[in-house]
Amino acid sequence: MTEIRKIVVSTEEILRESGTPVNPPTVKVVAAAVVTNPFAGKPLVADLTELELMSAEVTAILGARAVKAFEALGLSAADVRGYGKGAIVGTDGELEHTAAVLHPRFGAPLRAAIGGGADIIPGTKKVGAPGSSITMPIGNKDDRWEFDDMDSAELTIGDSPRANEMVIAIILSVGGRPHARVTKVK
Repeated sequence: MTEIRKIVVSTEEILRESGTPVNPPTVKVVAAAVVTNPFAGKPLVADLTELELMSAEVTAILGARAVKAFEALGLSAADVRGYGKGAIVGTDGELEHTAAVLHPRFGAPLRAAIGGGADIIPGTKKVGAPGSSITMPIGNKDDRWEFDDMDSAELTIGDSPRANEMVIAIILSVGGRPHARVTKVK
């Protein structure tokens, strides 16, 4: 069973940009879990399946929490247009631990929570101390070339990750960048 020390969920509603109302507002929800890294402080471990399985469990929890945050604003999982992911491993871990939680089994539970998503989930990863921030990219869930949904979200949890922990996070968005007007070159 995964040891989750804390879950952090934040909602951002962008109502005005450049002095102009954003209608409907752009909404971003970041959901993150601070978990114990079972491989922290250990010599190189070849089989990271335990982290992959932990990822599926944690991502399902985070997806459900993010959807609840949207529902509190009168939105639903079906409204989600963009998504992204990120992970920070504490200093007793290694970067490959973040790859194990973000890649093989991460996508299916997140897509189940939002009812789809045909394209890759963009992400980023790093090793960091407590209070480290991470900027997570956002891309359209069905078409990575949909410029209006290309954005990002920042996450910092003041006491996390501790040396033996990891922060695993998702970002979901509704509405794309406020007043998006950059188009593809024809």
